[in-house]
Amino acid sequence: MGRARGGGGGRGGGAPPPPPRHRGTGTPGGKARRSLSTHWYAWAMVAPVVIVIGVIIGYPLVRGIWLSLTDANERNVARSIGVNEIPATYEFIGLDNYVEALTGGQFLSTLGWTLVWTVCCVSVTFGLGLGLANILNRRIAGRSFYRMMLILPWAVPGFVSVFAWRFLYDERRGMLNQILGGGGIDAVPWLNDPTWAKFSVIAVNVWLGVPFMMVALLGGLQSIPGELYEAAEMDGANAWQRFRNITLPGLRSVSTTVILLSTIWTFNMFPVIFLLTRGGPGEATQILVTQAYKFSFEISPRDFAQSSTWGVLILILLMVFAAIYRRVLRKQGEVW
Repeated sequence: MGRARGGGGGRGGGAPPPPPRHRGTGTPGGKARRSLSTHWYAWAMVAPVVIVIGVIIGYPLVRGIWLSLTDANERNVARSIGVNEIPATYEFIGLDNYVEALTGGQFLSTLGWTLVWTVCCVSVTFGLGLGLANILNRRIAGRSFYRMMLILPWAVPGFVSVFAWRFLYDERRGMLNQILGGGGIDAVPWLNDPTWAKFSVIAVNVWLGVPFMMVALLGGLQSIPGELYEAAEMDGANAWQRFRNITLPGLRSVSTTVILLSTIWTFNMFPVIFLLTRGGPGEATQILVTQAYKFSFEISPRDFAQSSTWGVLILILLMVFAAIYRRVLRKQGEVW
């Protein structure tokens, strides 16, 4: 009788040999051990930084999340009065603070203005930064001087710049209204009218943000090969066509990064709002981060639970935005 079809010839009819294992495969634990044994020096160098960041960021984050699940306020937290130690009496209440924030009108109205503030600031800052970067990327007289002067607002500490703008916006003694008065125009209530106050804080934040945007985009422009522009010009492409087909695609990777960073910074831009208007007049310019600060430090009794709740919601909103932003970039072929 002949040998059965499909038998394991050469191995006594046994099972076929297992496929060879490629280097790098295995369990996650095995990969981690191999990585640690191979790159132990790098891990040793990084470990102190990771520990410090974990302590500085991790503990406040965990503490904030815990407080957002309680009814903690100034009257029931642990505190000292003279030599007497009063223990904490706040209680765990679950997600009640989140339900109150999301169903109440204050959070949604503040979120609406925060989104308007962020979109306006980022879009105007990007447009002005791109325009200035294009101008300074050309060979013009005094280019180094212009670059230095345009970077100056970025070099000045933020609180100094905001106080200077507060002086300029003063309704009675401010330089802006004095200039308008010299032209026969009535004084503008820059910081005392809700509409003008919103315009004013956006203008200050744009003034502070344009230098960073300009420097980043200027670096991106200088990385685009000049031969592409020369070839396009020889082919008869006009200035707009060169900008649309060479400049914008060449700046895509830089633009995606600076837009993301600018969005996060603007969404949490505490100094401009707090130092310029303190959220006023009324609550007209209050953004989420300044309102969270107000809960914790300005109202009485100070509401630590509500402040922590708003802080956690801000973190969640930014994480959702970053995830969506990353997904959109991946669909467009960008790696981020």
